[in-house]
Order: sequence, then C-alpha cells, then structure tokens
Amino acid sequence: MTTLPTPATATAPPETGPVTGWRRHRSTLLIVGALFAALALVVLTQGPVTRAADLDPDNPGPDGAQAVAGVLDDQGVDVEVVRSASALETTALDADSLVVVTSSSDLGTSTTSALLDQVTGADAALVVVDPGARLLDALDVDGGPTRVDVGDGVPGSCDDPTYDDLVLVVDSADALPLDGCFSDALAAQGTIGGDLTLLGAGELLSNDQVLRGDNAAIALRLLGGRERLVWYVASPDDLVADDGVGITSLLPDWIFPGLAILLLSTVLLVLWRGRRLGPLASEPLPVVVKAIETTRSRGGLYRRSGDLAHAADALRAATRSRTGDRLRLGAHAGDAVVVGAVARHVGRPESEVAALIGAEAHVPASDRDLIVLANDLAALEEEVRRS
Repeated sequence: MTTLPTPATATAPPETGPVTGWRRHRSTLLIVGALFAALALVVLTQGPVTRAADLDPDNPGPDGAQAVAGVLDDQGVDVEVVRSASALETTALDADSLVVVTSSSDLGTSTTSALLDQVTGADAALVVVDPGARLLDALDVDGGPTRVDVGDGVPGSCDDPTYDDLVLVVDSADALPLDGCFSDALAAQGTIGGDLTLLGAGELLSNDQVLRGDNAAIALRLLGGRERLVWYVASPDDLVADDGVGITSLLPDWIFPGLAILLLSTVLLVLWRGRRLGPLASEPLPVVVKAIETTRSRGGLYRRSGDLAHAADALRAATRSRTGDRLRLGAHAGDAVVVGAVARHVGRPESEVAALIGAEAHVPASDRDLIVLANDLAALEEEVRRS
C-alpha cells in the first residue's frame, strides 16, 4: 500500500507596519529636492547680472557700452553707475566729476531741471547722449535733431583741439542745431555754455562700433577728462505726472503733417469729383397724372397731417381763383377785390362773403367744420355761376 506525501504547509508573509507619509510621497519629494538643488547651482554659478538697455555700462551686447566703461576704469577713471534720479540726487558731485546721461529719451522736465541744477551747483561737467527734441526744448535749444548719414567718416574740425586729427565713423548720427566738432552739418558734439556737451553720435560708445575709426579715442577724450565719471542711466520711473508727457509727445513727428496732407488731398478730391449744383430745371412727367388723383393725394396728405388751416386756405384760394375768373377780375386781383366783387354780384354782405373766402377767415376746428366750409364754398361758386 502506497502512502502519499503530506503537502507542506504554506508559510504566511511577514507582517509589515503601516505606510507612512514619507514612504508614500518619497518619489515626489526627491524630484522637488533635485529641482531646488539644480536651481541653486545655476544661481551660484551664473555671472554678474547684466543690463539690456542701449549704451548701458553693464550691457555686454552690441548696443551696450561695457567696453568703454571698462577701458575708462582701466585708465584710472572712477566710474560710478547711477540708475535713478533719487540715487543721482544723493550722489556728491564736485569739480572733478563728469556726468554722462544715456537713455536721455527717458528724461522729463523735472528730471532735466534737477540734473542741470545739481551739475551747475557742483561745477561739474555734463555730457548728454542722443538728446531728443523734448530735451533740447527743455535746454532752450531752438530746433530738433535730424538723422544724417555719416558715410566713410567725418574728421574732427572745431575750436577745441582735443578732437583734431580724429575721424568719427558710425552708421548714423543726429545733426544737432549747434556748431560743433565733426563738421557743423553733423554737429555730433556741440557745447552749450561752459561744461554742457551734447553728443549726437551715441553709437560711437557702443561695443559694436567703438573700434571703428577713431571712436575709441573720441570716447576716451570725451568721457575721461576728469577723475570721476558718474554714468546716469535715465529711467522712465523718474518721470512725474506734470513732466509734460502728453498725447502729442507720444505721437510720431510726421503725424500732423501727414494729417494736413490727407485733409488737403480730400478737399482737392471733392473739388475735382464733386458735381456743382446749377439752377432747377423743369421737366415733363413721364406719365400723365389726372387732376383728380393729384387732388385726392394732396387731400390725403392734409388729412394724415391734420393740418386743417392749410386745407382750409387751399379751398378758399381755389374758390377765389375760380370766382375771380368767372367775374373777369384778372389773375392779379387781390383778395379784398375778389371778396367785394363776389358780394356785389350775389347780393350778400361783404362780411359774410369774407367769412367764407377771405384770407383772414376763421380756421375750422374739426374735420366736420372743414366739410361744412367746403360745402358752403361750393354753394357760393354755384351761386356766382347762376347769377
């Protein structure tokens, strides 16, 4: 007799403890921690914060001025960057200081006045780069800048020998309404008063064009003449409500001449294509309209309008015209003549006839009174015809 083997007893799995929050969200927390670590690594390893504004001394891009600022610093000039009107106000200036203003389009009336007062009071020098029409007006300069093409370069020629034998080469510049160096027509560098200089060729300070021609030498002689350089990057946050920035200052310069030309063109087009009105011309109707249809239509208009006075006057005028023709009084007989002739012809009092066909007779008060008047006028005409 064969004995079957006894099946082995199944072993129960070991008991586990309760699932904690850490074990449940472990993957998510690890991913978040890795992201924070990567962000901290990027922040710690990145270079200094740079600026993107044109001619900013911290902007290493083609339109920045980091190269000029760095060379000036290497030449022993103390370069200090100021980015707000309040910071400039707290900056101490003296006779050894030169203030250069870039982003001058963001200067308002109040910031310009405060800047000039501060520079004048400290006997410092001031260079404004690429001044606009609004800034020139605030500086009491007649006229505005005009964009010109420099071409192959403009040699320096002015009373100041500092820029002799130097050639300015930029893509374009603003001709200022001043006599300055680099040809009077360009006026790329003009001086107003003592130490206030306007630079209309701001591109010579840019990283992209500072090495063209003698731009580097011009920039160093223009900005490196004093021991300390305060580089003021104007900001639109410094403008106040009464700085005179209205809707007209935000519009392009060509908008008003363009509107004037458009208005003149419209007037000329109207004069060219418009038809002149001549005298009224009477033309025959294309169809024959019966008198009874015209009378009924006119009566319908009078009825819809409710103008009883006009309807009564029309009836009386028609009666006066027909009775005048019957009595041969002529087409130009007056109302009083017709009334008198009709009264004598029918033998009625003149006042009674005037109450019927006179121009000053009473106005019917209702449609019923108008019908009674029409019947009385018809009876008067019949009486004139019989007699």
